[in-house]
Amino acid sequence: MDFLLSVIGFAVDLGNVWRFPYICYQNGGGAFLIPYTIMAIFGGVPLFYMELALGQFHRMGAIPIWKRICPIFKGIGFAICIIALYVSFYYNTIIAWALFYFYSSFTETLPWTNCDNPWNTPNCTNYFGKSNITWSNYSKSPAEEFYTRKVLGIHEADGLDDVGGLRWQLLFCLFIIFTIVYFSLWKGVKTSGKVVWVTATLPYVVLLILLIRGATLPGAWRGILFYLRPKWEKLTDTTVWVDAAAQIFFSLGPGFGVLLALSSYNPFHNNCYRDALITSAVNCLTSFVSGFVIFTVLGYMAEMRGVEVEDVAKDKGPSLLFITYPEAIANMMGSTFFAIIFFLMMITLGLDSTFGGLEAIITAVMDEYPHILSKRREWFVLGLVIVCFTGSLSTLTHGGAYVVKLLEQYGAGCPIIAVVFLEAIAVSWFYGIQRFSNDVKSMLGFAPGIFWKICWVAISPAFLAFIIVSSLMNQPPLALFDYQYPEWTTSVGFLIGASSFIWIPVYMVYKLVWTPGSLKERLAVCVRPEKTMRDQQLDSMCMASEP
Repeated sequence: MDFLLSVIGFAVDLGNVWRFPYICYQNGGGAFLIPYTIMAIFGGVPLFYMELALGQFHRMGAIPIWKRICPIFKGIGFAICIIALYVSFYYNTIIAWALFYFYSSFTETLPWTNCDNPWNTPNCTNYFGKSNITWSNYSKSPAEEFYTRKVLGIHEADGLDDVGGLRWQLLFCLFIIFTIVYFSLWKGVKTSGKVVWVTATLPYVVLLILLIRGATLPGAWRGILFYLRPKWEKLTDTTVWVDAAAQIFFSLGPGFGVLLALSSYNPFHNNCYRDALITSAVNCLTSFVSGFVIFTVLGYMAEMRGVEVEDVAKDKGPSLLFITYPEAIANMMGSTFFAIIFFLMMITLGLDSTFGGLEAIITAVMDEYPHILSKRREWFVLGLVIVCFTGSLSTLTHGGAYVVKLLEQYGAGCPIIAVVFLEAIAVSWFYGIQRFSNDVKSMLGFAPGIFWKICWVAISPAFLAFIIVSSLMNQPPLALFDYQYPEWTTSVGFLIGASSFIWIPVYMVYKLVWTPGSLKERLAVCVRPEKTMRDQQLDSMCMASEP
């Protein structure tokens, strides 16, 4: 049960709350569920199942596991670890923002309710529920000014050219977050497995409370209709299918090394097939229900403002969680209570994903260098947390939100999809689908059906190639609030992405150079799984049994 909660906690993250609802209504409402379900069945779930089975059978992290699969692809493991580091540099900062809001919510009147605060400007306009207020292009809501000026302090930065100094309040919040992370991971999965009993289940209690509260608000039905009203013509738009594929992929999270790491601690005969289906179903259902939580409140805001739902549903990403939803909460009865539980839910959702992401690095590196690190886990975890904390400092500046957006776009976008594409190719085409099926059969007592084999060999790689090509062909310029990213950030972004992916070809060259023999002999050795002591014992037993 610890494993199942850990995997659910990793897969169900902040993106389920903000990304899915926005993408759903943007891409056809109820009609979007058709491409989303198809992409889940033929792409996301097979890849999820494949990683759980690989980790459980080989019982290794993302780096050393490739010795058992296809040694020349070992660079995939290093690439995964670097991507996980980039994610930790910005993802924990978002949790720190939530912690700042959580602390700020312990007041009788929430600080983003009105415009009477020191950080507010003359442009602050509290128009919620008021009909005699004039809204201009320069007007800002109290919630927006609290987020941009009080929390981020982004008005003191000139962009990425000058991000300004550190926000000491956020530095302290991030220190608390990483302290929690360290003491949850330092003793291994036995510690983190107990922590997730709280962090993985609490969000569902909060979601249920928020769903019931949202459903009782005036205008909630308007938000639900807007969320689910099908726009069938959208199904002919390629963008809808790309968004569906990307959403299910990033939601389930294959390729981040987490599934390999967590499943490597499972008993050998654990039913990973069942776990894959349960976790995938819970993940998708959580995303769907989160849409009701968000859009009942957006319907309420539209009702109070006297506008259409689409006029208040423009925000996406963190802005939806830190501006739009808090603004609605501030104008509810019992606003303090709902703000506290909402941001507590965000913190626990984020922590679960952080636990998984860092455990992927820890397991991969410790399994690769057991002779050095096997008895020094506490020190290694401390060093990793310090590296992640230091790497996050640029996101804690006045312009830190710009850095967060840059890392999110380029640090874990196309690189991770490309990594999983090569992983699927290496397992299905080089390691061999029949050998992999036999591995699964030895664990579960039954081999994967023809559906799974076809998905692993053909459909899932095509699914990933489809996302990669579509993403590269459609790269809109980065923007945040009113700031347009300068052209040089595109080059920096590609360098960030290349810095992780480059380890794959680099290791391939290294492996070929240092392997003795002719080129043909080297290639043969480099793609052949290395035998372990267990394999050699089995071979000896087979030879001894022969007459």
